[in-house]
Amino acid sequence: MSIFTPTNQIRLTNVAIVRLRKGGTRYELACYKNKVMSWRSGVEKDIDEVLQTHTIFLNVSKGQAAKREEIEAAFGTADQEKVIHEILTKGELQVSEKERQVQLDAMYREIATIVTEMCVNSETQRPFTVTLIERAMKDAHFSVNVTKSTKQQALEVIKQLQETISIKRAQMRVRIVLPVKDAKKIKDRVVSLVSTVESEEWTGDLELTCLIDPGAFRPLDDVIRSETKGQGVLEVLSLKHIEEGDELIQ
Repeated sequence: MSIFTPTNQIRLTNVAIVRLRKGGTRYELACYKNKVMSWRSGVEKDIDEVLQTHTIFLNVSKGQAAKREEIEAAFGTADQEKVIHEILTKGELQVSEKERQVQLDAMYREIATIVTEMCVNSETQRPFTVTLIERAMKDAHFSVNVTKSTKQQALEVIKQLQETISIKRAQMRVRIVLPVKDAKKIKDRVVSLVSTVESEEWTGDLELTCLIDPGAFRPLDDVIRSETKGQGVLEVLSLKHIEEGDELIQ
């Protein structure tokens, strides 16, 4: 697809159009194909790699740019970059049905992969295969939302699947070192934030190997940093504690 824009005398090629209706008017962006989905999923960070031009159009095909006052009235801001981000995030990507299905299938697979990497069977601690998570997503009637990142949707899928299968976020294995002068004072507080203490050694300092829920990492780090004035250590040994073997869904 090649579009000639007489307003700036450039020819836009390989165009993907993102449209958003605001205040009764349709606004469009000219983007590179394959980049919009990458940007929405968080893979692509550079917006210049997504946009063919930072112009906001009323009609990309005709090269008809939106006027500044029209944009400000519709979006409530004169900040063009904020408007561009809103259109990119909330707008509808105009692609052929075949292209759309390819994108949906790719996102579906990526979401299932993220869930697989983040979770284990809550009863056996074993990992799931991507195929089994995809099957569970299908049974739960999950539908991809192209305007949300794959990671955000993966977190939503986990909550949805918890209603039908034994699944939970995998625990992290961490190493904690508390200086001897602080250890006795804060040990109980630290231990209250972990799920399991696997080992405990007093070698001058107190060294613990523990399993924690992912959500406990930040509060645990905050406690260790503040109470030891930066002298304590919180080290991730593994992001996903699992038992050997793949889990089967009956």
